[in-house]
Amino acid sequence: MKITLDTTDKSNLDSSRHGEQAPDSPPKADGFGMTNAHDLRLTKNFYLKEFVISQEAERHGYRNEPNEKQIENLKLLCVNVLQPLREIIAVPIFINSGFRSFDVNAVVGGKFNSKHLEGKAADFIVPSMNLVDVFNIIMQKLSFDQLIYEFGNQPRLDRRVEAGWIHVSWNDDKNRNEVLLSKKVSGKTVYEKVVGDHLTIVG
Repeated sequence: MKITLDTTDKSNLDSSRHGEQAPDSPPKADGFGMTNAHDLRLTKNFYLKEFVISQEAERHGYRNEPNEKQIENLKLLCVNVLQPLREIIAVPIFINSGFRSFDVNAVVGGKFNSKHLEGKAADFIVPSMNLVDVFNIIMQKLSFDQLIYEFGNQPRLDRRVEAGWIHVSWNDDKNRNEVLLSKKVSGKTVYEKVVGDHLTIVG
């Protein structure tokens, strides 16, 4: 199945290190640990700022500010997927792309109906682990809407191999538990369904 590539922009933040670096803050009326804009704590190891930083937004002068509903969606993504994953693997997770405004989504080539627009999706890497292992943990132990292993083990023009990244989304009672693998074939992005209970071969 061929679909439009939902590309990501990169950040250098280590999302899940913050739980060890900052003490728990007193809960506020809105349910978040902090209330100072991007310093909102979504869960123990994840902060809002890690889901809104965008190099493309900075480059083009776009605002990438989620509203209250989109922030709540990001929190649900963390509570139900990312934080449980962090507890299982016990190593830092780096968010590449989280929330995207319409302008940011357009400039990175995102789909018009991307879950990133709603704050329901994130793309991430785990530098200290094999991403296939992380992917399989999510697939086997957690619930989700869509899980995609994006461009892992893909050869580049300089003959290096890309590690890729993981895309995961959460859509509450509408979760599809859809598992896909994306790769480049003749310059085009192809998405294939992953059959079985784990990913074994990539590329």
